[in-house]
Amino acid sequence: MSGLYSIPLAGLKEGRYTYDFSIGYDFFEPFKESEIRTGVIRADVVLEKRSTHLELLITISGSAEVVCDRCLERFPIQLSCTNKLFVKQGKEWNDSDPDMIIMPVDEYQFDLSQFFYEFIHLALPIKRTHPDDARGKSTCDPEMIRKLAGHLVTGKEISDPRWDELKKLRKSN
Repeated sequence: MSGLYSIPLAGLKEGRYTYDFSIGYDFFEPFKESEIRTGVIRADVVLEKRSTHLELLITISGSAEVVCDRCLERFPIQLSCTNKLFVKQGKEWNDSDPDMIIMPVDEYQFDLSQFFYEFIHLALPIKRTHPDDARGKSTCDPEMIRKLAGHLVTGKEISDPRWDELKKLRKSN
């Protein structure tokens, strides 16, 4: 996979370069732990080669298929993010500093696949649920919503005696 999502560095002169990458099923397949299995995502990369380092501006946009937190059905979610990477050449790989990556001088290409993977996952919202329709009604699987409603506990609040004394203290202050 490294060749598909790499930028060739051999012979690159100082200046500005643009690259675009299409990310789909073939990208996510090797990442077995990924919660995304497929999507239609585009990564636009603007590379500024300077005498001392590389600056990369990576813009990711598109949609990825994720599992709904509420009904567990898959649905597409829109993604959009922009990230910067700074890369310096040194003796060996070092990515311990999130602001500056050091890569060996003898590298002839820069593989972006791990960065794309991380940026895509960081762009996902924390809560992933089907969007509401035009009337404000959930588009989740209706059968699953009915099952969840059957397990919903309503009515009188159940008191925990261990906390009752602490609640009294809070009310008195």
